[in-house]
Amino acid sequence: MSRPSRYPTDLRERAVRMVFEHQDEHPSQWSAITSIATKFGVSSEALRKWVRRAEVDGGIRPGLTTDEREGLKTLERENRELRRANEILRSAAAFFGAELDRRPSR
Repeated sequence: MSRPSRYPTDLRERAVRMVFEHQDEHPSQWSAITSIATKFGVSSEALRKWVRRAEVDGGIRPGLTTDEREGLKTLERENRELRRANEILRSAAAFFGAELDRRPSR
């Protein structure tokens, strides 16, 4: 379960869009990020991460997209639950198998 975001989604989207629109006016993307971050009242590092995530989601930068990342988290969670269930079943099978061995035969 992820923690709630400190900043609204529309503010994030506007800030990222402004970085993409105005990065040509600055000597580097980082200078555009720092300039725009101060205007929005967010940290430069937070805005840089948002921009990187938008670049990955847009196919500009390699990496897992947000949807792929969520799908992977879901699969990992299911995998953990299944491993735990298998361990419980193994323990139960061993317990009941030992019980059957101890019963006297008629």
